[in-house]
Amino acid sequence: MRRPLRRRLTAAGSAGEAADPRAWLLAVAIALAGCGGPSFDGTVYRGTDVAFRVPPAPASWKRLGVSDAAVAYRDDTNGATIALNGRCRNEEDVPLVSLTNHLFLHFTEREVLKQEVVPFDGREAMHTVMSAKLDGVPKVFDIWVLKKNGCVYDMLLIADPARYAASEPAFTRMVRGFSTLSTDDD
Repeated sequence: MRRPLRRRLTAAGSAGEAADPRAWLLAVAIALAGCGGPSFDGTVYRGTDVAFRVPPAPASWKRLGVSDAAVAYRDDTNGATIALNGRCRNEEDVPLVSLTNHLFLHFTEREVLKQEVVPFDGREAMHTVMSAKLDGVPKVFDIWVLKKNGCVYDMLLIADPARYAASEPAFTRMVRGFSTLSTDDD
């Protein structure tokens, strides 16, 4: 036997019919799915204004959910983190070295171990290896900064100095497999 629909006051104060709560939840889920929030399928990241592709992470690297990066991984065995990010704010006039240095404004005892401009994804990128302290803890940072089509992409490896060499090959593989995508690409 079907239950009759009950009448209730809506937010506007008029009488309306109450819908099945399951149908309402389904409608909300469909609406939220269509909002187009950031997504990452393991190789392709799509945000509202930026998209890129990377190779799959090695099995020992576990995906992290962090607010400061589009994609992040952690290798607990080697005490290392990979963070990939992109933003489109038409920063084409800002030099690569300034964009790189901006990432380290709050770090202490910075020492650049290597810095070079190299061809990357059809443009030039700044590759920097730096030692610095983060909250007083020494770390090695391997940083790639790319500007392309009004967007800036940052790729970072943050590693314990004693285990940097063990983490670097996985990061280099990810960087070498990185490519920007149009936000309209499938």
